[in-house]
Parts: sequence; C-alpha cells; structure tokens
Amino acid sequence: MALSPFQPTPFFANKNRAFWNLQLAGWFGAMLLRALSGIANGQPVSFLAVVVVNTIAGYSISLILAVIYRALMNRKPIITWGLSILSLAFAVILYTFIDAWVFSLYLQDSDTAFTALIIGMFFLNLMLLGAWSALYYAINFFLQVEEKADQLQRLEGQATSAQLAMLRYQLNPHFLFNTLNSISTLVLLKETEPANAMLSRLSSFLRYTLVNEPTGRVTVAQEVETLKLYLEIEKMRFEERLRTVFDIQEETRDALMPSLLLQPLVENSIKYAVTPLEEGADITITTRLAGENLRITVSDTGPGVQNEADSNATLPTAVSSTGVGLTNIRDRLAQAYGDNHMFQIRSSADQNGFAVIIELPMETREQQRREKEEREREERERERIENDDKNLVSG
Repeated sequence: MALSPFQPTPFFANKNRAFWNLQLAGWFGAMLLRALSGIANGQPVSFLAVVVVNTIAGYSISLILAVIYRALMNRKPIITWGLSILSLAFAVILYTFIDAWVFSLYLQDSDTAFTALIIGMFFLNLMLLGAWSALYYAINFFLQVEEKADQLQRLEGQATSAQLAMLRYQLNPHFLFNTLNSISTLVLLKETEPANAMLSRLSSFLRYTLVNEPTGRVTVAQEVETLKLYLEIEKMRFEERLRTVFDIQEETRDALMPSLLLQPLVENSIKYAVTPLEEGADITITTRLAGENLRITVSDTGPGVQNEADSNATLPTAVSSTGVGLTNIRDRLAQAYGDNHMFQIRSSADQNGFAVIIELPMETREQQRREKEEREREERERERIENDDKNLVSG
C-alpha cells in the first residue's frame, strides 16, 4: 500500500493557533532570559518567583494590547498609529508599575527607592512591549498581504474559468442553422428517416456540448467520437464531397485535451475546402506523441491560402467560419495552458491545402484525478482552518 507524501501545514494557516504559539514561546523566552540574567548576577532561587509574576503580568497586558491592535488594524493610518502609540505608552507604564511593585516587595530590606525601580525598569519594559507590538503589526500586515494575494489569485482563476466557459459555449450558429434547414428540407420532402437520423445525431451532439463541463478536458478518444457525431451530420449534407481520415496513434487515445477543440477546426476546413470545390476535399485528423507533448494536426486538401502574405497572416478572422473560429481556439489554448502550448498554421497555394498543428502537454486522466484530489484536499483543509478560527473566536 503506497503511503501518501507528507504535506506540511503552513505555520500561519491557522492564525489564532499561530498567535497563541508565538505568544507562549515569546514570553517563555523572555522569562527564561530574565531568570538566567538574575542567576548570573547572583540572585537566589527565590528570585524566580518574581520573574514568573512579572512574566504573567506582561503576558496578560500583551493580550489586552492584541485586542486593541486588532480593533485598530484596518482603521485610517492616523487613527491606527496614534491610538496604538497611546495604548503602548499606557501598557508600558502599567507594566513598569507592576514590575517595580513586585520587586519592591521582594527587596523589602533594600534601600532602593520605588522611583528608582520604576526608572530602571521603564526602558526595559518599553523595549519588550515595543518589540512585541512591532512584531504583532508586522506579522498581521504580512498575513493581510498574503490573503489579498490569494484572493487575487482566486479571482484570476475564476475569471479564467469564466472566459474558458464563454469561449467553449460559442457554438457555431451557421452549423446549427444549416443543420436545422437541412432537416426542414427533408421533412418537406417527406424523407422522414434521414430527417430523424440527422435530428438524432444533432441531439446527441448538442447534448454533449451542453452537458460536458465547459472548462473540463476529455480524452482524445472521446473527442474523436464526438467529432464523428458532428461529421455524420455534415456528411448527410455534403455526401461524397466530404471525405475524412482519422489517424489516431494508440498511445494518444488516453491523452487529455480541451473538449470540442477539433470541431471548429474541422468546421473551418468544411467551409473553406469542401464547400467551394465541386469535387469536395479530404480532411485528415492526426494525433501523435511529440516527445512529452501531444501533437494534433487537422489538415485538408482544399485551395489553401492563395498568396504568401495571407500565408504569414495570423488569420484571426479571415478563415474564421463562426466569427470566433481559429481566434477562439487560440484564446482557449492560451487560457488553459498559458505559454505551454504550440499553435501553428501551415498553408500555401503550392501545397494545395491547409493545416493547423497544435501541441499540448501530454496529460492523462490519472494525472487529472490526482490534481483534483489535491484541490479537494486543499479546500477541505481551508474549510477546517476557517471553522477552527470561528470556534476559537466564538469560544
């Protein structure tokens, strides 16, 4: 049985727990430092009781300061810093008075004046509580910056998902119109069997486009089966003029790719290669492994681009059959993979054809499952931490 790798929890994942851990560790360190300093200066063991009482007093005062600072944290700067300085000054005076009073009780037989004790301890306590206050604000401002960065990252992810969904749902209205028009013609000609077959295939294709997750990925095998549904509809319109060849390498069948990525490419070939030619054209869909990438090629034997200037163009709308076409594909790939993909167009009048070549990172369903489990684990951990925070606050 394989053991899952250890996943360390960030120290500040639970802010309340981190505060109490730092609070206890910091004041215990201050107490230890005072105790060792007193023993080094020849103080008896009974001196440790004084150190413990003073540490408890400082610990309690710092808790009051934490409540005040938390209330002032998100106010206007002049209010935050002004009231924080006043609170710190009052806390130092109070702590110094308690510290001096406890020492005066311990040094009953000493000639040391109470005022001298206050003066001597004021600067020490000012440095201690001042350092505590500076550390408190520094940590909390750092956490706020981190939280805002996480929120920005989540918003960017949501925006990316929304844009992918928008691009994915841009179904070709011309394809839908032509198919419905063909069905209507068949019904008028009382050819009910082919009309019913075309309607059934259209229903299956639309069901896939609407039910399948817009930002999800499917295997090459699933994408090819869906593409065949689309081509069966188009073949009823173009008959022998539309000829397709699928050259799918076996090793690529389980590779993942964005759903409905091939349909706009094939649709583009139908419009610009099959439709204008009386003899029609051949459309070839090829998938291959190219190192660690999945290479997808959609090519046709149509007229291609008629001049070199067009061949070098980015073709955002010139060969777009839907108003989105190749631009849609580019945008979807950029949103899904960033710079980690390749999109090339090859065409020339001499070669008498047009081809689109796409390379994507080679991923499988197993990798996607592991990534999903990791996201779910992080989400559960985030919810657990939030619930812990709420319970500590309410408690």
